[in-house]
Amino acid sequence: MSVPGLYLVAILISAAGIALLDRRWRLAAWDSLARTVLAVSIGTVFFLAWDAVGIATGVFVKGDSPLLLGVDLAPHLPLEEPFFLAFLSYLGLVAWAGALRLLDRRATHADASAPAGTDGR
Repeated sequence: MSVPGLYLVAILISAAGIALLDRRWRLAAWDSLARTVLAVSIGTVFFLAWDAVGIATGVFVKGDSPLLLGVDLAPHLPLEEPFFLAFLSYLGLVAWAGALRLLDRRATHADASAPAGTDGR
């Protein structure tokens, strides 16, 4: 059984899960909302332009999935695509911030556990 709109619902639930992780660890939006909105907006616009080029050259075509709402913003550009691209940009930002946090924590821990007078190697 397929449910129209299920793909959009899955994207929104996934984004909510990433937002909860972001809130818990204050990685992006809960650290700097304006900077996060700007970065996600730039990423979304970039990927929409990328999609437009792919659609114009015939590389990207919309499949016939019953999970889509069936609303197209342009030929081969379903309504769900900007939501997915915003989610992808936000996920990338949160993953990047999380990786930087882990690397910083690892470096701080290594510096703290190094014997005095050594570089920790």
